Amino acid sequence: MDAGTTALTVARTIAGRRLTVVPLDLHAANALSGAARIRLLVPGGRTTPGALAFTGPLTEASLASLRVDTAVLGVCGLSAEHGLTAHDLDEVPVKRAAVASARRVVAVCDGAKFGRSGLGLVCPATALDMVITDRSAPGAAVSRLRDAGVDVRLV
Repeated sequence: MDAGTTALTVARTIAGRRLTVVPLDLHAANALSGAARIRLLVPGGRTTPGALAFTGPLTEASLASLRVDTAVLGVCGLSAEHGLTAHDLDEVPVKRAAVASARRVVAVCDGAKFGRSGLGLVCPATALDMVITDRSAPGAAVSRLRDAGVDVRLV
C-alpha cells in the first residue's frame, strides 16, 4: 500500500478485510493499525516530512525481500506515453521496489493526475495491470491506457 492521500483512502476502505498489508507510510499504518483482521508488515526506513512516506535503502531492501499479490500505488502523474511518475525522487526507488515485488500492480488516482508528469519515472504504463480512477479522467487518456493493455476502472 503506497503512500499518499488516495492510497490512504484505499487503506481505510480495506480495513475490514482479512489481509496482510505492507503500508509505505505512517498514515496508512496508523489507519490500519486498529483493524482486527489486518496483519501489518511495516518496512522501516526513514520517513519524509509531512507525507511520512518510508524511503531509503532499508525500505527498498524490505520490499525486495517480499513477494506480494498486489501493489497499490498512488501517482503524481500518469499517461500512456510517460507512464507512472512521482515528484519526490526519494519515493521513486521505493515505488519501483513495490512494483518489482508484486504479482499485480494497481495504480489509484483521481482524474486530474492524467496527462501530468512528475520528475521521476516509476514504471511505464505497460507495467500496470489496472488503474482505478474517477469519472473526471479524460476520455482520450483513458482510451490510450486501455489501448496499451491496461484495465482502467472508473469509479
